[in-house]
Amino acid sequence: GSAATASTYYALYPYADEPLFHIHLNVDYPFNLTGILYFPKVKNTIELQKNKIQLYCNQVFVTDSVEGIVPDFLTLLHGVIDSPDIPLNVSRSYLQSDGNVKKISAHITKKVADSLQDIFKNDRKQFEEKWDSLKIFITYGMLTEDKFYDRAGAFNLFKTTDGSYYTYDEYKKLVEANQTDKDGNIVYLYAADTDAQYSYIEAAKAKGYSVLLFNDQLDVHLASKLEQKNEKTRYVRVDADTIDRLIVKEDAAKVELTEAQQAAMTKIFSAQAPKTDKMDFIVSLNAMGADAQPVMITQNEWMRRMKEMSALQGGMMGFYGSMPDSFNLVLNTDHPLIKDIVEKQAAELDAKVAPLNDEIAACKKQVDELRAKHKDLKEDEKPEVEKDIIRTQEAKESDLEKQKTEIYSQFAASEPKVRQLIDLALLANNMLKGEALSEFVKRSTSLL
Repeated sequence: GSAATASTYYALYPYADEPLFHIHLNVDYPFNLTGILYFPKVKNTIELQKNKIQLYCNQVFVTDSVEGIVPDFLTLLHGVIDSPDIPLNVSRSYLQSDGNVKKISAHITKKVADSLQDIFKNDRKQFEEKWDSLKIFITYGMLTEDKFYDRAGAFNLFKTTDGSYYTYDEYKKLVEANQTDKDGNIVYLYAADTDAQYSYIEAAKAKGYSVLLFNDQLDVHLASKLEQKNEKTRYVRVDADTIDRLIVKEDAAKVELTEAQQAAMTKIFSAQAPKTDKMDFIVSLNAMGADAQPVMITQNEWMRRMKEMSALQGGMMGFYGSMPDSFNLVLNTDHPLIKDIVEKQAAELDAKVAPLNDEIAACKKQVDELRAKHKDLKEDEKPEVEKDIIRTQEAKESDLEKQKTEIYSQFAASEPKVRQLIDLALLANNMLKGEALSEFVKRSTSLL
C-alpha cells in the first residue's frame, strides 16, 4: 500500500521531500528481482546524486553502486532493489559485463517508461503539476538511453512560456502551420529566461508564434538530439535573430542604402559598441520595418549553443567555452532614427571622406594591375621595383582606411544618439550595467 511505501521512503531518506512518483519492480526473468524506485523531488541539478539506490540480496545489503544493474539515468533515483539471484560477493566489473545483468537493466528501463506512460495517461493533470521536477530525469534518460528515448516521446512534455504543456506530437500539430519556413523546416522557438528575453518573446507572440521554455541546462542538448532524430526540424532561441529572420517565410526586404552608406553606418556603430574581451559585437544592417526597434541585439544560435554545451562537457568542446560571446548589433535601416543618422553623417562627412575614397581607389587600381601582371610569374620573376610599389600602395591604403575610420569614430563620439541607441538595445537585453548604465541615465536626461 502507499502508506507503507511512504514510510519506507522516509526510513531510507529521512530528510527528503515527498517523492514525485514511485514505481514497483517485479521481475522473474532472467532472475528474480523486486524493488521500488522513487522519483525524488529536486529543486536544482546540483542536488542530483547517484548511489541512492540500495541493492540487497535476501535483505542483506550488497551495494549502493548500482551502475550496470540500473541504467545510468535511473541511478539518479532513490530506491531499494532486492534479488536472491545476485551473488553477494560479485565484483562491479562482473556485474557490468554480465549478459543477464544487462537484460535486467533493459527491463527496468522499459518498466519505468511504461509506468510513466500509465501515470501520464491516467492522471495527466498530476503529471503536469510534477513535470518541472520530473523533467530532469526524463531529459537525462532521453539523452543517454536510446530505448528510453523511443518510449519517452509519448510522455515527454514541452512547456511553453505561457505555462501550457504539450507532448511532442501535440506541439508539432499546434505550430506546424504557422512556424514552417520557406524551406519546409518546422522552427521551434524557445526562451531560456522569460524576463531577460521578454521583448523577443513578445515579438514572436505578436507574429502568432508559440515559444517554449527551455530553462534547464540539459534542454539545449535535448534540442540537438531532437533535431537529429526529426527531419526538417530546427530549435532556435528567440533572441538568435530578428523576428522576420527566425522563421524566414519569404525573401528578406532589401536594405535601401548604398554600399558606401552601409559601410559608414557599420563603422559609426562599431566605434561606439562596448569593448570587452568577454564580448564581441558585429554590426549588421537589416530592413525590419519602421515599427520595429531601431537597434537590436541578437546572438547566433549555433555559436551560443556550442558555448553552452561546452560548459557541461569540457574537452574538445572547451575550446568554444573560452571564446568571447559573439553578439550581432542589428541596425534597422527602415527606422526613422537610423535614417536620420544616415543623412546626418552623409551631410557632415561625405566631403571629408570622398577624397580619401578616391585615393584608396587609386591605390587599389595600381595594386590590382600589378598583381594581374604578376599572376603567372614565379616569385623570383616578379620585378623587385613592382613588388615594392605593391607593398607601398597597400600600406598607404591601410593608412587611408585608418583615417577614414577615425573620421567616423569622431562623428560617432560627437553624436549622442548613436550610443543612446546601442545602450537602449543593451538595456532591453539586460546587458547594460554599472558605469555604462549610469552614463546612459545621464545622457537620457540631457537628450530629453
